[in-house]
Order: sequence, then structure tokens, then C-alpha cells
Amino acid sequence: MANNLCFLYLLLINKMSKNKTCVIIGASHAGVNLAFSLRKEGWEGEIHLFDADPVLPYHRPPLSKAYLTSDDPIEQNALKAVETYERENINLHLGVQVEAIDKVSKSVSLSNNTTKSYDKLVIATGASPIIPPIAGIETAHQLYPLRTAKDVTDIKKAMLNSTEKRVVVIGAGYIGLETAASLKKLGATVSVLEREERILQRVTSPVMSNFFQELHTKNNVDVLTTKDVVLIETSNKVNTIHCSDGSKYTADIIIVGVGVRVNKQLADAIGAKIDNGIKVDETTATSIDDVYAIGDCSFHFNPHYNRFIRLESVQNAVDQAKVTAAAICGKSPVYNTIPWFWSDQYDIKLQMVGLSNGYTETIVRHEEGETTKFSVWYFKGDDLLAVDAVNNAKAYVIGTKFIKTLTKVNKAKLADTNEPLKPATLKL
Repeated sequence: MANNLCFLYLLLINKMSKNKTCVIIGASHAGVNLAFSLRKEGWEGEIHLFDADPVLPYHRPPLSKAYLTSDDPIEQNALKAVETYERENINLHLGVQVEAIDKVSKSVSLSNNTTKSYDKLVIATGASPIIPPIAGIETAHQLYPLRTAKDVTDIKKAMLNSTEKRVVVIGAGYIGLETAASLKKLGATVSVLEREERILQRVTSPVMSNFFQELHTKNNVDVLTTKDVVLIETSNKVNTIHCSDGSKYTADIIIVGVGVRVNKQLADAIGAKIDNGIKVDETTATSIDDVYAIGDCSFHFNPHYNRFIRLESVQNAVDQAKVTAAAICGKSPVYNTIPWFWSDQYDIKLQMVGLSNGYTETIVRHEEGETTKFSVWYFKGDDLLAVDAVNNAKAYVIGTKFIKTLTKVNKAKLADTNEPLKPATLKL
């Protein structure tokens, strides 16, 4: 009886959606997946997807990897074909920016001088690259962030037009390092300048930092730490980058990869709660009625780690999109997932699961006879927080399972490479 009532309730909700409109701001992984998830959940009303980028929505991770090093058009990296949007009756508005939200009239103002009313609104605006306040940066020659297809296209053109191909990457996070590896493959002379004492300092352990430092050095990329860029001088289309320690570096092309800033302006203007992003509940709803936020711009509570977090990952965007679609269609989902990420540099694949913040101990496991196949396991006391797996899919899979199930690990066996890497062996 209860199941029949639930079915009838959802049927009623979906029928009521026929005359309703869902507006989605942002057509990257989060926004696009939400639109299609809404149809799967039974939303029968209008769906309008707006994005200021004029390019058909595309996969973001390959931008600093395969797309940068290939001649393939961005269309080959499209999230969905144009026909798919048409078939699902999803209205895709590209090159149109949402400039304001009116929460009273429940409408959005658009850059083409029109407005669009909504019944449900989803903010999936992501984040924008930070351009640091370095003296002379506004007039630097061929300086680019790497966030959009246009950025990559511009970098490719700059490489083709550059004779010496001297590149300086400011910032040694994953995007900066991936870009450095890709540009090296294209024949560039690459230097990476990092302000902190070690690369990837804010996101991983010294073991991983040292590994990637050595990896880039072996591939003839100069990765330099404690390099705080304070001035860029440009003359005759050549940049001279000055650091606070007095060192100087010459570049025909500069890539800036020092992090991102959340695109929270629209949510902030309507009084939504903002913390390290747009604050949402377990269904991704904001503090404003009928307004949701998903993807890189959202700040959500993670039950596993018992704290609010903001994630910049495709996995988070896709999973949140599914939860939001279910919530909009009258269901009661709860977003509770373990974060995972990856990075490709040269012939190295790094797979990461969990969040290592607050770890008190690491165990490094090298597989016997393998120099570039190992894993780093992060613990807080006896609790496994995260695993970084280098060319080691098995460690990644086992780590994911153990973290999800709160499995206690036999640390002695984990560290002993004579013991097989199997769940039955590693369980305490």
C-alpha cells in the first residue's frame, strides 16, 4: 500500500511539472548532467540551460591533457551531441549570460536583454581562474589561464606562433603540472614557478610532492619552489618574470595556474548563504526557496568526513546533479559520496580517493619490482582517510572500498610488500 501511494505521489509530482520551468545557470558537467537527469527522473516541464561560453558543452579534464596536445577539435570532447539536447527537449542557450536573479518574481535577466521565469533554479556557475595581482600582469604578452576551450585554443596558437617556445607556468598545482607536461610534449622549454616550499603542498603529502618534482625534472621541466612572482616586465613581445628572491625568468608564453575563485556573485546578490562557496543542504538546496547550487560553486556537508567541503571535480558535479534532479522531482535524496580525483602527467596516472586533510600518518607501499607503481595511504589514528595511487588501480579500488565501509586496515601488512595487495589480507 505504501509503495502504491509513493508511486502515485511521484506520478502527481511529474504531471504537475508539465507546466513548470527549470532554469539551469552553467552548462558544464554539473549543469548538463542535471538537465539530462531531470528527464530521467520524469520532469516533463521546460528545461533551459544557459552558459556564457558559446562552445557546445565539453569535457573539462582533457583541456590540460589530451586536447592541449592534439589537433582534435573541441567538438570531439563534447559532453553530448547537439541532437541529444534536441531529442530530450532541453533548450540550450550558448553565449548567453545570466546577469541577475530576481527571487521575488522568480526570473533571471539575460545578457540578450530578455528575462526567463523559473519554478526551479539551479546555479552551476563553477569557478573562474585567479589572476594574481602581480605588477605588470595586465600588459604581459601571451599570458593565459587554463579553464576553457578558448584558453587552450589561444595557448595552441601561441605555441604555433612562437619560435623559441619558452613557457613559464606560475603555480604548481595539478593543472599547472599537467599543463607543463603537455607543453613539454609539444616541444616547449618549460619552467614552473611555485610560491610554496614544495609543489602540491596544499593537497598532498611530501612523498607525492617529491615524486612529481622528480618526474618533471626527469622530463627536463624546471620546477622551482619558493618562487614568489612579484613583477612581469614585457618588451618586444618577451616577458621577464621577476621573483621576490631576485631571480628572473624569460618567457614567450605565460600560463597562470594559481587556483580558482568561486562564481558566487549571483547567489550572493539574492542573499543566499555563502561560506567557502554557495552553502547547500543534503539535497543541494540553497537557503533561498526553489534555488539549488551544484558543482564547483557549492559548499556541502559530507557525512563521512563530518564537515562542509567544496570540491572541484567532475565526480562531484555529476553526483550532485543526480541528487538535485531527484529532489526537484519530489524525491528525498541525500548527497553522501566519497570524493575521487585523477591526474595524468607524462606516462603517470595518479588516482586519488578520499580527503587527506588532517592526516596523522602515511604508509607508502611500493609494489615489488616497480619503481613507478606505488600508493600512499593516509590515516588519522586508525581511520583511513584517503589513498593516492600511482599507476596502481588495484590500490585505488581497495582504498575506495575501505574508506566507504570504514574498514580498519592492518598497517603492518599494508607496509609489507611481501603481503599481497588484497582486501582479505589488509583487513584488520
